[in-house]
Amino acid sequence: MKWKGNRQSSNVEDRRGASAPRRSMGSFNPALISVLFRFLFSKTGLIIAGVFIVISLITGHNPLTFIGQLLGGGAQTEASTPYVETPENKEMAQFSATILASTEDVWNALMENYREPSLVLFTDYVASACGGASSATGPFYCPGDQKLYLDLSFFHEMEQRLNAPGDFAQAYVIAHEVGHHVQNLMGITAKLDRLRGQVSKTEYNQYSVRLELQADFLAGVWAHHSERINKMMETGDLQEALNAAFAIGDDRLQKQSTGRVVPDSFTHGTSEQRMRWFKKGFDSGDLAEGDTFNANPL
Repeated sequence: MKWKGNRQSSNVEDRRGASAPRRSMGSFNPALISVLFRFLFSKTGLIIAGVFIVISLITGHNPLTFIGQLLGGGAQTEASTPYVETPENKEMAQFSATILASTEDVWNALMENYREPSLVLFTDYVASACGGASSATGPFYCPGDQKLYLDLSFFHEMEQRLNAPGDFAQAYVIAHEVGHHVQNLMGITAKLDRLRGQVSKTEYNQYSVRLELQADFLAGVWAHHSERINKMMETGDLQEALNAAFAIGDDRLQKQSTGRVVPDSFTHGTSEQRMRWFKKGFDSGDLAEGDTFNANPL
């Protein structure tokens, strides 16, 4: 891809190097606990406890914090290991910001009042409005805060474990998550969420497949219009994206991990379906062609 020198999005939050909080009460001293409880339930102890309550009402501090410290610990935060950005990671971050900017150019042109999502870069663990997630979750979009979450190490996994190398393959991944944002803005995500618990797990999985394939189609729509606007594609780029779509098909991933394929458990679609819907979006660039929910056969 010819992406260097193009505009980078300002909607990027860099949380790389941040660590997950943890709580610890330290080591309790049983003898101290015994003495403390006998004291608290004595007459003098009750008077002092009352004083603590009055102080807490005035200052807003929780008196239990002091007690917890006496017992041998309290809330702690895991120390962050300083994040050292390698030249390679710096370039990947710049690349991701450039692709996000390209999606902004396309969707601002295609949708009225388009709200641009943010891209959160993280390492190992991240907290979102949809809950906490580790890098093992892979890239994801959270409708609750309208943000995309990406650990750049996933790009290495694509190349080394999934055999899906290439910068346009990586661009496809980002564009797919932006596709989920487009679905959210269109109200499609909310409609699917309302079905949760109202239909069987197998039926809900089928709807999930249609949602994911539509996000693949929307990624293809982005690629179609991005090429018209920014001219970033080079020979072989389209095949990189198709190869990535093939690599993350449910059937292929299940076959790799368990040796068997269970179609009722599919949530993203087969390799063939993912490739076909991305290619359909790329070829047409027409949003009207992407109604995966009424497509038959899928």
